[in-house]
Amino acid sequence: MRAAYLMVFASLMLAGCGGEEFQDLRDFVKNAGADMRGKVEPPPEIKPYEPFSYDNSSAIQDPFKPRKADPKNSNQGGINQPNLERPKEELEEFPLESLRMVGYLQQGNVGYGIVRSTDGKLHRVKSGNYVGLNFGQIISVTDTEMKIKEMVQDSAGDWSERESSLQLVE
Repeated sequence: MRAAYLMVFASLMLAGCGGEEFQDLRDFVKNAGADMRGKVEPPPEIKPYEPFSYDNSSAIQDPFKPRKADPKNSNQGGINQPNLERPKEELEEFPLESLRMVGYLQQGNVGYGIVRSTDGKLHRVKSGNYVGLNFGQIISVTDTEMKIKEMVQDSAGDWSERESSLQLVE
């Protein structure tokens, strides 16, 4: 008898689980991908290649020839160019950003900056010495900083001045 009651109870429990409680979720899952169709757009139309020849009579400049201004007609063409023939100093092989001013000393009326390079060496520099990769010449040395004038070249080949400085690192 107990077995019969247990069977009836188990069948009622199973019948309770099969209700419509989650029917909306089942319908959503069933219909979620029904209207989704893969749609691939057609490839763009390929236009045939049309060669163009550049000649002297064309008003369009040849893109493969440099567009540098003529130094005869330009005010800055090569005027500020640094001396490329002078021998390089030791600190010109290091980027200016990698150099650190770590000290200052004065002998007589001349102030010297102590600079540490990335190879760990200390260098004594004064006004007029060259540092960095951009032809940087030291303008002045004080107990807190060194002012440097660099010469940089733009894409047209013209040289311009840029001021930088190295601050004393404590």
